[in-house]
Amino acid sequence: MVIVDIHRTHYARQLGEGLVGSQVRIGGWIEDVRDIGKLAFMTIRDVTGACQAIVTGDNVQAAVQAPRQSAVIVAGTVQKSKAKDFPVEVKVTEFTILTKAVHPLPIDPTGRVESAPDKRLDARALDLRNPKVAAIFHLRSAGLKVVRDTLRGEGFVEVNTPKIIGSASEGGANLFGFDYFKRKAYLAQSPQLYKEQLTLGLDRVFEIGPYFRAENSHTVRHLTEFTSIDVEAAFLDYEDVMDLVEKVVGNVIRDFNENHKAELAAAGAQEIPFSGKIDRLTYEQCLDELAKEGEKLSFGEDLSDAALRKLGEIHRGFYFIMDWPLKLKPFYIHEKEGDERLSKSFDLQHGYLELVSGGRRLHDPERLRSRLAEQGLNPASFSEHLKAFDWGMPPHSGWGLGYDRLMMVLTGSQNVRDVVLYPRDTDRLTP
Repeated sequence: MVIVDIHRTHYARQLGEGLVGSQVRIGGWIEDVRDIGKLAFMTIRDVTGACQAIVTGDNVQAAVQAPRQSAVIVAGTVQKSKAKDFPVEVKVTEFTILTKAVHPLPIDPTGRVESAPDKRLDARALDLRNPKVAAIFHLRSAGLKVVRDTLRGEGFVEVNTPKIIGSASEGGANLFGFDYFKRKAYLAQSPQLYKEQLTLGLDRVFEIGPYFRAENSHTVRHLTEFTSIDVEAAFLDYEDVMDLVEKVVGNVIRDFNENHKAELAAAGAQEIPFSGKIDRLTYEQCLDELAKEGEKLSFGEDLSDAALRKLGEIHRGFYFIMDWPLKLKPFYIHEKEGDERLSKSFDLQHGYLELVSGGRRLHDPERLRSRLAEQGLNPASFSEHLKAFDWGMPPHSGWGLGYDRLMMVLTGSQNVRDVVLYPRDTDRLTP
């Protein structure tokens, strides 16, 4: 067995004129090879970008015969380059193929040959070698850091709640059920009940995690497993946590625009305009605006996709819809003082796409029990949750943000599957 030093000293992006004359080791994959006889020009790409390597002597034949996308490590001297795309190049003294790529590959990861979306998802690990695809997931990671930093800066504690639960989180029917040691269990569709309970002692909490909905939807915005950012805070009302949504979303947008221009460009996305404030419309204002557009809805009706698309044409970009009819909202949502037809609730929209749902929660246990009964739910099924409300539950408000959908908006993607590494929907269970 030949022992190969697999360690690299530099990434492609780090190579510059300041390193001319230095010895470097570069690890990556072969993107292109040009054979011109006694030497070969090789483009090697890694996670940071591409560099040019000049292969000479005994290494030329091995380089020319190496299948593209094979994993390699090269060592050599940095020198100035005459190529327009590379100010410097590596004159190779050591060339090693670590793993050969077996052709034909299922997709072209350079993106020069377009592949069908399902083919790309079937080969997602290889798809990530496409700089455009990789840029989306670098942005996704950067956005999560901003979210965490923002919420921690506001005094929130990050928590982790169970994803295996014994009863419906919100009384809904779209649950995945399974046998759990001779009992019935479900995959959590939200951390709603847990995060409310946690305000009792931790005051302000947030969670970033996967949730599951057995919803038989076949659209570009629905998945059966999705990433949600959930927030709950004691002693804040619903407009306070709307302010927090503005801050979180605004900080992510500013970070992308200021610090990740290269990734936005690589992803084919534009800088996102954001003034710092998001318009707030009441449900009843929406009904009035829709009526003027010929879309007449009665009070208490939910807003259809068609209605939301019309609102999105009137209000470009982000906008809140607040003060929804109470009967449209879950049992834990607080009614609006002065008009109990309405709730202290809101959604954040971008066009027709719902990104956030939130509101003030009921904290009085008796009113909670009454609301459960009104919605046809058995309070006894929520006994584990309700007992925490007998221990001095503070008033609290919160929201859940669909991070996959937000990434759709910020990267200009047309399908939520483009911004999720291994999406799960009604048809896809692998890879």
